[in-house]
Amino acid sequence: MTAMLNRTQLPDNIDALKALLSAKSAQIDAFEQERAAWQVEREALRQDKQGDQQEIARLTLLLDKLRRALFGQKSEKLAGQIDQLQLELEELHINQGERAQSIESAQAPASRPAPQRRPLPEHLPCEVHEHLPKESACPDCGGAWTRLGEDVSNVLEHVPASFRIVRHVRPRLACSCCERMAQAPAPSRPIARSFAGPGLLSHVMVSKYLDHQPLYRQCQIYERENVSLSESTVGDWVGGVHQLLRPLLEALRRHVFSADKLHTDDTPINVLAPGTGKTRQARLWVYARDDRPSGDTTAPAMWIRYSPDRRGIHPQTHLKDYIGILQADAFAGYDKIYESGRVLEAGCWAHARRKFYDIHVKSATPITTHVLDRIAALYKIESSIRGSPADVRRRVRQEHAKPLAIALHAWLREQLTTISRKSNTADAIAYAMSQWQALVRYLDDGRIEIDNNTAERALRGVALGR
Repeated sequence: MTAMLNRTQLPDNIDALKALLSAKSAQIDAFEQERAAWQVEREALRQDKQGDQQEIARLTLLLDKLRRALFGQKSEKLAGQIDQLQLELEELHINQGERAQSIESAQAPASRPAPQRRPLPEHLPCEVHEHLPKESACPDCGGAWTRLGEDVSNVLEHVPASFRIVRHVRPRLACSCCERMAQAPAPSRPIARSFAGPGLLSHVMVSKYLDHQPLYRQCQIYERENVSLSESTVGDWVGGVHQLLRPLLEALRRHVFSADKLHTDDTPINVLAPGTGKTRQARLWVYARDDRPSGDTTAPAMWIRYSPDRRGIHPQTHLKDYIGILQADAFAGYDKIYESGRVLEAGCWAHARRKFYDIHVKSATPITTHVLDRIAALYKIESSIRGSPADVRRRVRQEHAKPLAIALHAWLREQLTTISRKSNTADAIAYAMSQWQALVRYLDDGRIEIDNNTAERALRGVALGR
């Protein structure tokens, strides 16, 4: 809308004044029509946004469900579905951003609602840019401006990472009175005879192992900064950092395996098969120490190892010197470890429950309903004693959980006589019965957990980043 006319700009002639008012009235009508069109467009955009929000909520719930299934069954098909849904969810968020910008442009500033946002982090450095009017004085009368207050708005900005050369200069000095010479020692480098500084090495490692950027892609990113680095050079850096971290990794391994109880699990990962141009499935094995649920204040930690396949020799090698309790699933590769007598097996109720739950969600039966209800009661007892000392947990379990477990075992044994041995329910019961001694071991030892979720949580970030 054009600016309002001041008194000096209004005509003195009545006919001219009427014509001016008529033109202004027509202009206002045109603006009103345009505003009505904006409102219709904005309402359509809002309807689309609401539809997107419902779809986002649906996809988010579906992703959570698939993740739970993925960590239980380790299905590559599920992993692909999750990746696809993540892309769809990302696209919906982008569409919402486009529509929000369109609505923002269509609304008058005064009618825009204040956006609901999280506060910006207070620890970030803040640059203050003050914006003053172009006129240094009042353009109407020439008077000086008087500050009445100020409007403040914050914008989150990103300063791209940049390369720089740090030049170390060591002057060679000589005494003017004698022949004595002096020079400062050369600064140590993380990797001998390498020009990579510690900050660059840290960036490469974080990009590779936390942000999952392969080395060839990092080299492409650096090329945009006119810094040419070969993959072999960057690979040498990563290998050098591996060597630097070996003492730390060994200290971590000693800390983890000094625990009285370990949680272990494995997850598949796709790796390149050399010379074929294809991928094959390898494994990551995790060994986690976390005794906080039993009141222990020792720092939790995990140790991860890679293997090209899932043969039992790998965990058997990792645990060859371990003495204590091992909480794991029913993978046969652990059997030789238990046979040695050095390691006591503890089972996982989450695995046993999952077999009944998978049947229940497809077609609930009285058997699956009863089993899930009894296991839920066991977990309710655990939630009431989480964080308590081991002796307290054992006492409560003996009093409240053990009678439930004994009754459930007898009931399951009875149900096997009433159903087909070839049914899925019979398979679920057979799994629980074959693992029963390991499943109920936690009832007699307050250090042991009811399930192996500690290991699954440790692998969760690895699984999502594949």
